[in-house]
Amino acid sequence: MTLLDTFRNSPAAPTDKGPAIEALWWLNKGDWAKAHECVQAHEGEADCDSVHAHLHRQEGDLSNAGYWYRRAGRPVSKQSLEEEWTLLATEFLGPRASRPAS
Repeated sequence: MTLLDTFRNSPAAPTDKGPAIEALWWLNKGDWAKAHECVQAHEGEADCDSVHAHLHRQEGDLSNAGYWYRRAGRPVSKQSLEEEWTLLATEFLGPRASRPAS
């Protein structure tokens, strides 16, 4: 089982990996509002702003999503929502994930 599979199937939110990862976990479990709450509390952090953009894109609020992509320093994603979720989760769970959680 890969790290991503373990993350997807975890029964509890990973509160020790930072708010962006926690938000992606909540989103994967179907709780958009909880995911939004996680990243909204950490505006200005690039990882959280990236997830914030993804959340508003999923919601269909593309104008707001564009704002958050700009804040995160990323281009607006052209991938499917699932592909983007996987990309973000893989990136944030990767080697750079060893930085301290916010």
